[in-house]
Amino acid sequence: MLIGGLAKCSLVDVPGKVAATLFTIGCPFRCFYCHNPELVIPAQYAKPIPLETIFSFLQSRIGKLEAICISGGEPTLHPDLGSFIERIKDLGYFVKLDTMGIFPDRVEALLATGNIGYVAMDIKAPIDRYDQIINVKNVERSIERSINLLMNSGIDYEFRTTVAKPLLSVADFDGIGTLIRGAKRYFIQNYVKPPKQVDPTVSLASLSQDELLQAQEIMHSYVDCVEIR
Repeated sequence: MLIGGLAKCSLVDVPGKVAATLFTIGCPFRCFYCHNPELVIPAQYAKPIPLETIFSFLQSRIGKLEAICISGGEPTLHPDLGSFIERIKDLGYFVKLDTMGIFPDRVEALLATGNIGYVAMDIKAPIDRYDQIINVKNVERSIERSINLLMNSGIDYEFRTTVAKPLLSVADFDGIGTLIRGAKRYFIQNYVKPPKQVDPTVSLASLSQDELLQAQEIMHSYVDCVEIR
């Protein structure tokens, strides 16, 4: 495992639990709005945090933290993710996984272990526009399979979309809704300009409050629980 960052306490990353968040290094996508180039672009990779340091911290927080969120980058890039999660679970922590669903076979294997209690999967765009957002082609089948795996897994989960104009607009939400029709819950995350992003030459903007509410109304036709973050 290559861990490039550690947020020692979070009240928002794992629903209803006090958590720490670990950020893995490496990602197959190049989303324009991504604000973690040090986790995504090889030339800018952060120096990995030694695993001994990670587990020493986790040991010291037993009884204080309830959960660990494993985010990225893309955690499922790492072949030893399953054994890493098992070590965390053995310490008594609830584990949440953030993923983009690009490796459905790995997602399926991880779900089968019973070591993951919650999964958050990013939905980048309507399926026919995915490549325009992530700058990678031919991912459609993988994304659709991961969505189906989560929706039929029996494990608690959410889908979420970061929305930045002009990459996405209100008109895209019918396509997103069709992709995850019948899902348990969905979150719309409005773009907020970060201090850095993967491609700093691209000018992006947030949706207005009215646009967010329009998007939420559209998604309610497909998903019962739709919230704006």
